[in-house]
Amino acid sequence: MKLSYIFVLLFGLMLHQTHAQRAEADQLKTSKGNVTIQPVLHGTLVLSWNNQTIYVDPYGGPDAFAGLAAPDLILITDVHGDHLDTKTLEGLETGKATIVAPQAVADMLPEALKQKAVVLGNGAKTEQLGISIAAIPMYNLPEAEDAMHPKGRGNGYILTIGGKNIYISGDTEDVPEMRTLKNIDVAFVCMNLPYTMDIDQAASAVLAFKPKVVYPYHYRGQQDLSDVESFKNKVNAKDKKIEVRLRKWYPQS
Repeated sequence: MKLSYIFVLLFGLMLHQTHAQRAEADQLKTSKGNVTIQPVLHGTLVLSWNNQTIYVDPYGGPDAFAGLAAPDLILITDVHGDHLDTKTLEGLETGKATIVAPQAVADMLPEALKQKAVVLGNGAKTEQLGISIAAIPMYNLPEAEDAMHPKGRGNGYILTIGGKNIYISGDTEDVPEMRTLKNIDVAFVCMNLPYTMDIDQAASAVLAFKPKVVYPYHYRGQQDLSDVESFKNKVNAKDKKIEVRLRKWYPQS
């Protein structure tokens, strides 16, 4: 009895610590109830809506998702380990989940998860769980065969949930397909050199497509974390209507 009690207590403390390190969730009002937006780590987030849970690029080990509902839908943007993390995927409860991913990702999934995959190429759309999902190109500039993110391999995504459009950039620079987006309510925009873009490119893109709310995410680069405060200042110096939300994507920082 005593050992069981101690185990439960230690597990509870560990779970509490995991929750304490995680950024607080935000809410987005839609015509069909709120979307809960939960930052997790780096390029990983969890969206909850209408009793359904969406994991985006689950990464960092299954403990990073302690206390969160098991996924009904998983979106994966690219083949790199901070997006396609097979160890994390295999440690999660994915029994009821559908995986939406580009072909390059689907080809690399463990056999048991390949059966769950809906393959989506750039420009294609699907509807899952009453959510419209559009695949948006994500790539490096200038385009080159040896680019870390060549055009056509990975997907950014636009989710339309209860009439609200949520854009997830994936790993990209400020490509025309991003800059010309319309009617985006919430955007998650990457900014980390040398893999994606710097804060100036990110700010320029955001000012071009004017989302109502933008979250800097995926901002750990080769040198350190990008200066997201400076990104916010650059955006709001030219457009105060864009709400820039800074959240703790790196619990140890």
